[in-house]
Amino acid sequence: MPVISEKGLKMPESPIRKLVPYAEDAKKRGINVFHLNIGQPDIKTPQVALDAVKNNNLEILEYSRSEGSEEYRTKLTKYYAGRDINVNPKEIIITTGGSEALMFTMGSITDTDDEIIIPEPFYANYNGFATASGVKVVPVVSKIDNNFALPPIEDFEKLITPKTKAILICNPGNPTGYMYSKEEIKKLASIVKKHDLFLIADEVYREFAYDGAEHYSILQEEGLEDNAIVIDSVSKRYSMCGARIGCLITRNKEVITTALKFAQARLSPPSYALIASEAALDTPQSYFDEVIEEYVERRDLLISELNKIEGVTVAKPQGAFYCIAKLPVKNTDDFAQWLLEKFDLNGETVMVAPAAGFYSTPGIGYDQIRIAYVLKKENLVKAVAILKEALKQYNA
Repeated sequence: MPVISEKGLKMPESPIRKLVPYAEDAKKRGINVFHLNIGQPDIKTPQVALDAVKNNNLEILEYSRSEGSEEYRTKLTKYYAGRDINVNPKEIIITTGGSEALMFTMGSITDTDDEIIIPEPFYANYNGFATASGVKVVPVVSKIDNNFALPPIEDFEKLITPKTKAILICNPGNPTGYMYSKEEIKKLASIVKKHDLFLIADEVYREFAYDGAEHYSILQEEGLEDNAIVIDSVSKRYSMCGARIGCLITRNKEVITTALKFAQARLSPPSYALIASEAALDTPQSYFDEVIEEYVERRDLLISELNKIEGVTVAKPQGAFYCIAKLPVKNTDDFAQWLLEKFDLNGETVMVAPAAGFYSTPGIGYDQIRIAYVLKKENLVKAVAILKEALKQYNA
């Protein structure tokens, strides 16, 4: 029989999606499942984006440029300028989601067995992208006890080897919701310049900053022209996850030239999605103001309800729309599956994302889950009540 590759065998399952078959089975049994597991906002996509697709008069769906249309990239630079990020269209490559931007980045800056340092817990697919690229993830642990703040710089320096090519952060963070401060970004900037590394920042949740906090992009930091690479996406900003449009941004000309070769190899980003994404840039600020207000209310309600459950510890997010909760169970993989297979409360249950998949250090995170607060407030209250009762029965 033909043999599967070692790379394929090592490819990790998604902690977010691997429980989907159990959720589907539960639904077939008539169980209502509250999805706390995935960052799919229930916020309406801006009408201007939907109308741009609906009302276009294209007669041929042609290839777009590999780097994305000049019109869209030019319009993007105006969006970034409004956030004190000054780039030009030649410093942007449009990708099929932020995921492809990360793949292009790893392909452009790493060789097989090179290393990237990532504060954990981190977006689970970083493990997958690294495996696909033959890259070794070197974790530096951040802890729920201090709200997943940036670990001491000394912890990073201890891990740097001749194989280290980059430090990768998500800001604000998925799955923690942690927002790196300007001072923390400056510390990271100092270390990558000192050791001649890349600093990659996944900034797809830039708009989602709470409690007066302001997002500080690595592209705002002077002196990082050769080091900084930003990953961005329309998915969360405009509730357009299905559009699959993202971008890679860097002032490093060699990185752009190299990444463009990867973009050419996959031909082009999808045309209709480009049309929608370009139109979405006309979304008024009032849209974001309302969305932020809604997420703050959801966050505060969720944290308040979780804190009422004995034995549960939860970190308070400063951005994005996720939080990590520590539960009084030994293995949340088993608990999450049990919730879908064997438990319901009046015909309802919840689906959560076990947090071990957001770590690469073996044995860490098995008592934690990630919760995405992308449900309406009344459903969040119901979901936490179900979780509370489930913990009682599971631990009985």
